[in-house]
Amino acid sequence: MQTLLKAIDLTKRFGGLTAVDHASLDIHVGEVVGLVGDNGAGKSTLIKMISGVYQPNDGEIFFEDKKVAFSGPRAARDLGIETIYQDLALAENLDVGSNIFLGREIKNHYLGGVVNTLNRTKMREESAAVLDRLDIRIPSLTQQIRNLSGGQRQTVAIARTIYWNAKLVIMDEPTAALGVPEQRKVLKLVRTICEQGVPVIIISHNMQDVFAVADRIVVMRRGKKVGELIAAKTTPDEVVSLMVGAEAVHEMGILPKALNGANGTAT
Repeated sequence: MQTLLKAIDLTKRFGGLTAVDHASLDIHVGEVVGLVGDNGAGKSTLIKMISGVYQPNDGEIFFEDKKVAFSGPRAARDLGIETIYQDLALAENLDVGSNIFLGREIKNHYLGGVVNTLNRTKMREESAAVLDRLDIRIPSLTQQIRNLSGGQRQTVAIARTIYWNAKLVIMDEPTAALGVPEQRKVLKLVRTICEQGVPVIIISHNMQDVFAVADRIVVMRRGKKVGELIAAKTTPDEVVSLMVGAEAVHEMGILPKALNGANGTAT
């Protein structure tokens, strides 16, 4: 498997607090990696170093076999690392096409560039093409984002990353605010992206979602990577035991307190 990203011994400190402590992570082309851990485990901080939000205090990041150091999120995006956070960063008063091209609009130029107008027709055509490529169905691309369901908004955010040639997609709790049918649609889309060669990192507390799409599961606890498991060869019990630690597992009997039995969500 071709390695796209290699993070080696990444460490991030905030004053006297070590949020991530020498964590390493490899991401291969065409795979889904679930990144799990309890609140405060360091998974979001690790992802923010990979996506350029934070600069690591120690460690190295290699992308496409080249050592990189991101000055900010734009530098990571320029290389093809796209992150979809829970708020999706969509403009609710704009339509689908305008959101896919948000900040990178296609324009008509008149009078030698003195007068510029938005080429909404071209943006909608391009948006329709990428949505079709991903088998995403939205009734009307002229609808404002505020009128779409949570699942449809999530798919628009995903389509935007793919249109702009994402080489790695990071998704932070992609199904947290969705109903079960929309969760399934988003998870199916994750697999579609993966099958097109774009690896995906999913940060999630929902074990059911992680096991539904992940090829590998990376477990963090107290800033350290404490496990890396093949999803098909492990169980939620084993993953949760790594998340909470052996002592906690012994005290709580693992599943009753560590998992919500109704939907497999780690607390």
